[in-house]
Parts: sequence; structure tokens; C-alpha cells
Amino acid sequence: MATLLRKIGLIRLHDRDTEDPKHHQGSLKGTKGNTKNNTKQHSQTTNETNNLLSTPEIKAKKLDQHSSKDKPSVKDKQQGKDTKEKQQMGGGGGGGGIGVGKSATSASIPSVAPHRQHCTQVRTRRLMKELQEIRRLGDNFITVELVDDNLFDWNVKLHQVDKDSALWQDMKETNTEFILLNVSFPDNFPFSPPFMRVLTPRLENGYVLDGGAICMELLTPRGWSSAYTVEAVMRQFAASLVKGQGRICRKAGKSKKAFSRKEAEATFKSLVKTHEKYGWVSPPVSDG
Repeated sequence: MATLLRKIGLIRLHDRDTEDPKHHQGSLKGTKGNTKNNTKQHSQTTNETNNLLSTPEIKAKKLDQHSSKDKPSVKDKQQGKDTKEKQQMGGGGGGGGIGVGKSATSASIPSVAPHRQHCTQVRTRRLMKELQEIRRLGDNFITVELVDDNLFDWNVKLHQVDKDSALWQDMKETNTEFILLNVSFPDNFPFSPPFMRVLTPRLENGYVLDGGAICMELLTPRGWSSAYTVEAVMRQFAASLVKGQGRICRKAGKSKKAFSRKEAEATFKSLVKTHEKYGWVSPPVSDG
């Protein structure tokens, strides 16, 4: 019996393995049909999705998202604006940047014109007052002529020195009526000294040096005082001439050579350096 059952089972197993090919093909067809159906359904789903994405609303949204990626954000715009303004302020940009830099620079530099104008007014008032005072005195000690009607450039004639001096005798013997000097006043006069030099005649000694430069401490910034007047300076010079034993040069050839302003300026600059190092000796007015 057992043997019979085994045979029946084997037969059934054999029958399962040896099923009708048509039946097997049918099952395959069913599988293929299912696969086709699944593929068709997938393609339909994909088409529906594509159709949904291709609607005008979705397209517009896509374009907005794409353009937003290319456009700079508000923060980026602000940073770019700040950078541009810094470049303009630094003067490193184009024409606009240079203009901003110039305006900022000009605003930070104070104007010096009012100060200079004030100095000119002070100098003018002072010299007008002194000129009127000299003409009012009329003591024939000095006379003044303006060079080319320039109030700041004077030719001063010194008519008198100590009558007991050798220089006075030289003036009488050579028919020299006066010693002519040029006095020029700087922009900040009377707070700075004038530059003074001898023009004629050609003098020797008496603290008169090459070019007609005059060796006097009160004519330097160190010895000058705004209280000094032109008349007071000329009296001090007359005393210095006598104290230094000044004489009119009578040597042939040399006496005809005129003094030079350029030479006088160079000489005065040199003597100032020397005397600032070794000291000054200026004779008092009483010695004249």
C-alpha cells in the first residue's frame, strides 16, 4: 500500500513537472500582460505628471524660481552698494568717485584767504601811519619815496649822521647828500622785520657787508619787535655806521660797482647763521 502511495505521489509530482505547455504559456502570457499593464499604467502616470507640470501656473512658478537664482538678493545688492560708495570716497572709482574725494578733501582744508587778507590790512594800516608820521616830522633826518608807487617797497634817504664822524666828512668831501637804502616789507609785517640794504654810495665797514647787506640784530626775527618803527630802525643804522667806522669807498673801480640785492640777501642769510652761533653785538643809539 505504501508502495502504491509513493507511486501515486511520484506520478503527481511527475504530472506537476510535466504540465501542459499550453497551460504554462498561458500563465506566462498572464504575467506578460500584467507587466504590460503595469508599464502602461506607469507611462500614463508619467504623462499625467508631465501634463500637470506643463500647466501655465506651474511654468510661471518654475521661471520665477529660476530667475530668483540668477538675481542677487537684497542683501547682496546692499553690500554691492556699500562697496561702491567706499570706492568713491577713496577716490579709486570713476569720475564720480574722484568728485566725492575732492569735495571731502576741500571740506577738510580750512581756507587761508581770510587770514592773509587780515595780515595785508594790518601791514597797510601800519605803513600808511608810519609814512604820514615821517612826512609830518619834516626834520630832514630821513625822506621816503615809494618804489613804483608800491606801499610795501620804500627807498629811504638817510640825510644825517654824526657830524663829528669820518663818514660825515666823507659825505661833505664827495658831495654825497644822502645814503640811499631800500626797505621791503614782508606780508606779515610788523610781526616780521623788513629787509633793508644799502644802495648808494658804496660803503666800507660800518657793519655794511657785500651787496649792501646790513649786520644788525634787530633786522632779524630773533631781534625784531613789532614796536620798532622805520624811523627808529634808521636811527639805529646811522649809529651803527659811526660805531663801525663806516666810510665811503673811494678806491678806483670798486667805488663804481653797484650793490646787488641777490648778493645782499645771500650775505645777510650767512651772517645771521654766524651770529646766531656766536652772538650779536649791536651798538646802542647813544654811541652815535
